[in-house]
Amino acid sequence: MNEPVQVYLVDDHALFRAGVRAELAGTPDQVEVVERELAQPGSIPDSADRSSGARESADSADSGIALSESAVEVVPGGEDRTESVRLALAAAERSEPDAGVVLVHDAARAFTPPEVIREVVDAVAGGAPAVIPVLPVSDTIKQVAQDAAGELVAGTVDRSQLRSVQTPQGFALDVLRAAYEAADGAATDDAGLVERLGGKVRTVAGHPHALKITTAFDLAIAESVLAPAGDSA
Repeated sequence: MNEPVQVYLVDDHALFRAGVRAELAGTPDQVEVVERELAQPGSIPDSADRSSGARESADSADSGIALSESAVEVVPGGEDRTESVRLALAAAERSEPDAGVVLVHDAARAFTPPEVIREVVDAVAGGAPAVIPVLPVSDTIKQVAQDAAGELVAGTVDRSQLRSVQTPQGFALDVLRAAYEAADGAATDDAGLVERLGGKVRTVAGHPHALKITTAFDLAIAESVLAPAGDSA
């Protein structure tokens, strides 16, 4: 019996990361950068099963993983994030009904290291129904309350048990399907949908490079720290 095929919903991850690197490096030909990124070793975890066409292309490549045209499917999004994930999940189930692992990734986390992706995939493949990469919270966190003058500190939260969440978030296919079937309204966190159903969500170590690039300040960090590291890889 064949091992389950693992489907990766990467939300434009490799393409977005390549585009960011092209912008930072001032590279005029982004198509070439994208092609190099898709063929970069580790852009797809080593544990991933691939279609026969993609596997043949990978076996024949001298370096990296060469993707066949059928290995990537672009799905039009919906009105909001929740609907977009629903549409992508439905497309993935039609394409790979025996999938063992599904990843949902935020394209704004364009520099997520491959080892984080591998950790998530391996944890789900090992039996965890849902897995998220996290980092310890380093800032002091205050709980506040409102009074007539504005906000007033109500207490200091014990940060030793707090974690900031990154992506990709990984799921067993049936778990993510059930979570979205039960979802009521828009959701910003897929693992949170699993929690609502009483499901257990495991954590693996995240990485500082998986920061979310949403502001000019974030982009400045990427330009000064991450882009040179990526260019020298």
